Amino acid sequence: MAGIEESGQGATDAWVDPMGDPFLRTRFALPTRPATFLRRERLVGHLDQALLTPLTVVNGAAGAGKTLLVADWVTGLGRPVAWFTADAVDQRPGMFWAYVLQALRASGVPVPGEIRCPADASRVDRKLLARLAAELSGRDRPALVVLDEYDRVSAPEIAEQLEFVLRHAGPGMRLILVTRTEPLLPVHRYRAAGDLTEIRNAELAFTPEEAALLLELHGLRLPAHAVGALVDRTGGWAAGLRLCALAARESPDPQTYLKEFEAGRSTVADYLLAEVLKSRTAETQDLLLRVSVLERLCPDLADALTERTDAEPVLAQLHRENAFVEDLGHSWYRLHPLFREILRAHLRVRCPGLEPELHRRAARWLLRSGSLAETIAHGAAAGDWEFTAGAFVDDLAIGQLFTGLRRDELTELFSRMGPEATSPATDIVRAAGDLSRCDLDRGLARLHHAEARLATDAPDPAAAMLSCALLEALAARMAGSLDQAETAAEAAEELRRAVPAHLLEQHPELTALLLTHLGSTRLWAGRFEDARTALSAAAGCSGGASTALVREESLGLLALIDYLNGWLGRAEHKASAAVTDSERFGLCGPSGSGIGRLVLAAVAVDRDELAQARALLDEAVGSRLAAWDPVTAAARSMVTARLLLARGKTRAALAAVDPAVVADVASPWARAHAALVASVAHLAEGRPDTAAEVLRQVTDGQPAGVVQAARAQLAAGRPGAALDLLDRLRTEGAAGPAVTVRATLVRAQAVLEAGDFAAAGKLVGQALLEARRERLRRPFIEAGPWIRRLLGTAPLRPLAAGWFTTGEPPRPDAPAPLVVQELSGREREVLQRLAQMMSTEEIAADLCVSVNTVKTHLKSVYRKLAVNRRNEAVRRARELRLL
Repeated sequence: MAGIEESGQGATDAWVDPMGDPFLRTRFALPTRPATFLRRERLVGHLDQALLTPLTVVNGAAGAGKTLLVADWVTGLGRPVAWFTADAVDQRPGMFWAYVLQALRASGVPVPGEIRCPADASRVDRKLLARLAAELSGRDRPALVVLDEYDRVSAPEIAEQLEFVLRHAGPGMRLILVTRTEPLLPVHRYRAAGDLTEIRNAELAFTPEEAALLLELHGLRLPAHAVGALVDRTGGWAAGLRLCALAARESPDPQTYLKEFEAGRSTVADYLLAEVLKSRTAETQDLLLRVSVLERLCPDLADALTERTDAEPVLAQLHRENAFVEDLGHSWYRLHPLFREILRAHLRVRCPGLEPELHRRAARWLLRSGSLAETIAHGAAAGDWEFTAGAFVDDLAIGQLFTGLRRDELTELFSRMGPEATSPATDIVRAAGDLSRCDLDRGLARLHHAEARLATDAPDPAAAMLSCALLEALAARMAGSLDQAETAAEAAEELRRAVPAHLLEQHPELTALLLTHLGSTRLWAGRFEDARTALSAAAGCSGGASTALVREESLGLLALIDYLNGWLGRAEHKASAAVTDSERFGLCGPSGSGIGRLVLAAVAVDRDELAQARALLDEAVGSRLAAWDPVTAAARSMVTARLLLARGKTRAALAAVDPAVVADVASPWARAHAALVASVAHLAEGRPDTAAEVLRQVTDGQPAGVVQAARAQLAAGRPGAALDLLDRLRTEGAAGPAVTVRATLVRAQAVLEAGDFAAAGKLVGQALLEARRERLRRPFIEAGPWIRRLLGTAPLRPLAAGWFTTGEPPRPDAPAPLVVQELSGREREVLQRLAQMMSTEEIAADLCVSVNTVKTHLKSVYRKLAVNRRNEAVRRARELRLL
């Protein structure tokens, strides 16, 4: 007998299942949506495709919002849908199909009398399934069938029967499966044929915008950054967001609660522990608890933590069942962030004291696999600092404490290292920290202690000794000691041969830092060409973000050499490239030495763009290196003093000219430029003899000093001495226009005072031609009143037009200045939000960066657009069609 005859009553509620019990109506009822339910149009729109494909799978973890999503979609269709919620208790085929037939009848789908309810709960006649498929295939409008909680159906026989009906029903049936696990149906075939609609965990996750709307339905209004943080913590998990919102409503400070709630002691934890953890075997529970200390895991790593060998099938099954285990590909997994947080809290309660040991096992496994970042993170979490520092130093990663995207993170990590760790590696790491904080004496003491121990104790000290050589070069740079820097560089070159090549390839920052420290020390000593060789090699290092700050610094130092030689255009080009390179990796602001901005400020002073110079100086103030690097300190002092002189503040310039740099050896160019500034100040205050005497002590034949000395002699009434100095000046192409233009103007003034107006005019014309290429204005302004008469003559007026004026206001029809420097991508994003009237805090939240980072970007935008205020920046950007 294929089925049970109808009772004759004709009413749906008279039907009974194969066991003679009435059908449970709740299994045909659509779930009730709560008042705080949020209809998500992007998902509803995707589900509309279910009307076009035979099979739809909505597959997600517990609490992902699958059932309510489909119920909401069904409600909005305005047509009958057969809804059936599966049962985990009775999975016999006859019972399953009895409920499917009843769901069809309850939804209004006419089922002929010959398709009867199965009489045997344990089986179903194949003829019945064939009749059902044939009946559905003849429908003008397909029957919509939703099987909710289909993951409860585990019998392969039922899956095979369901696929038979679906395949033979053709266009007459649309099947929607709502499940936590991958259904046993041949989903791949439907996918390949384009007959499948899929919505999975990633798509079910709430976006920050959707989460904000959900929280509003619960009466909570949070700023965008707080919503974003909550979405990150919950992974956009629907149940987690709702449970958090419900709990937050009861808190006097909902925003603080959502930011700081203890995951292990919350309704979210109760839900996950009940739905996911407690239903698992003891072995699976143990594995989940132990791997909760990991950001990501693979079966071998999990086995190392459990000391078993069953992780591979367990993890694969957990992923298949959507048990909050995500497959990252290549046999790597990760736990849902909130689930992991809850498991870790549960681990501490169930197995107190085990967590450090798990971190220790993970660190050692990860070290063997070559994952340094994760190795040191777990080593630090285990409190095993000698292992952690050893792994870090042996990997040749010491340079990452000074440059790269992880510098601040690593500095914070090793700041937790206690005094009980006493290995050579811990001394090296501590020495690096001391030197980065400008504590030269303590850093060297620790460094020398480590070197002494390495010489006697370490079996293979090459990587550690090379790390020491880097720190020795840094210390030499800080002290301004060229001999020590050269010694460290030679030692490093020798040690590089003993270090595995792959480590040097993995850490290009170490070579770049060594070259930069050597180049900077050579620059301090006045060996410009030798410095240029080392710095050019550093600027050419590869490595992306890991060497971006070093490349910025080396380019900035190369720019400084060009500036000191008088080549403003070259200096500006290199300094701009330096700033742009680090900004490209989001490393703008006080992260580097700021030397590039100092050079740009110096160039701006010589061009008489004083507001621009001040802004650039302010941007360079936050530099960490300026506090200890002699070159940077001297450059800042020089630029500050020159700016003060340009503004007529001679006494302030004299006070600023001494950088108070503590160095073993004085720098010839730093002394010379300090004397040059002092000479200009004395000359401005009418003391030409003092101005000449200051220079006589330090010039050493440097062209800029010789030119200023000639100017002082001329002001003292000794034109012959001035011309004699200029005649003996040898530039031979080394000195640029900033030097030669000033020399030409001094000669022109001497010739003019001798009565040769025509010769003086020719010399000024020559200076104008040379200065125009560099937009070099200060020499003409500094020259004094004698030059005004010459500039006003007909032959010279065209040479000064368009780039130099002598006090006339700018023409109203003059074109707006071009952008000084192209905006970076991040700066454009900040500018776009500025145009939307967003506050600094709102921009920071929207871009997921700190307020200080936004302020740094704004300063850079103002500088590049040559403006001082927000509204001016927006207006200027619109003029330039940047918005």
